Amino acid sequence: MEINLQVDIAGIKLKNPILTASGCFGYGEEGSEFFDLAELGGIVTKSITPLPRTGHPPPKVVETCSGMLNAIGLTNVGVNKYIAEKLPQLKNCGCAVIVNIAGTTVEDYVELAEKISAQDGVDAIELNISCPNVDRGGLEFSSSPRAAADVVSAVKKVCRVPVIPKLSPNVTDIVEIARAVESAGADGVSLINTLVGTAIDIETGQFRLSNRWGGLSGPAIKPIALAMVYKVASAVKIPVIGLGGIANGADVVEFLMAGAAAVQIGTACFAEPNIFIRARNELEAYLAAHGYKDASEIIGLTRRLGPSEKKYG
Repeated sequence: MEINLQVDIAGIKLKNPILTASGCFGYGEEGSEFFDLAELGGIVTKSITPLPRTGHPPPKVVETCSGMLNAIGLTNVGVNKYIAEKLPQLKNCGCAVIVNIAGTTVEDYVELAEKISAQDGVDAIELNISCPNVDRGGLEFSSSPRAAADVVSAVKKVCRVPVIPKLSPNVTDIVEIARAVESAGADGVSLINTLVGTAIDIETGQFRLSNRWGGLSGPAIKPIALAMVYKVASAVKIPVIGLGGIANGADVVEFLMAGAAAVQIGTACFAEPNIFIRARNELEAYLAAHGYKDASEIIGLTRRLGPSEKKYG
């Protein structure tokens, strides 16, 4: 039986719901040495900023139980060099290209969105308004419904492609933030970004990250991410892209059932670069084994069934 894995995100037709997560797949082209990028649903690039950034000094990454802490600091070549040298490498990649952008002011986001969305081959802009390990910007935007809405509204005025803000779990009520950016014109939301965490070396008493704080990712955060995806997908009408600890096809199925229309895989690819292909194949096998012909049949299934019902294929 042929299974249709195609999904729609804000009018973007993805051949399957598997995307790379920003910050874990470089600028995109790097993954081509492991597999054909056309097998992906889409690539979400690392964050691009107005000027080049060297990021934080090492150590930048610390392994944790069931995950990792990172304090990369948005290292990137800056928007002009990105457009000139990096983006052209994805022109014929065969999958959707979503460029993640980050700034310290609303004007930064507007400038980036206007420049990048005008380039051929860019399908959407993901707004990184939720990075937990930079001093300015980051959580300043994602922790306030008003601030989050303001940056989305400003970007929407100049952006030629769908705008998808990436939301932080480090807030009191992520649903309130999601509703605010939806009202401001967001075409979708992706969640969750990493949780704030740290680690201390007990031999020296010093922080193990140069920045002290980092973003916690990996399987440890999956239950939190899944709950937030369910809550947000139940509260907004725009599509939700789910991420946080996804490491196999079963995890993908869970996020789709919770209401995500697509997913991003990040931390797992450091240990297994072709995790995206394995997860896609496992998703397809699950759908076939349970009698589904289309991936869209399980999107939001848990919400539709209600709390007391169970469905077995």
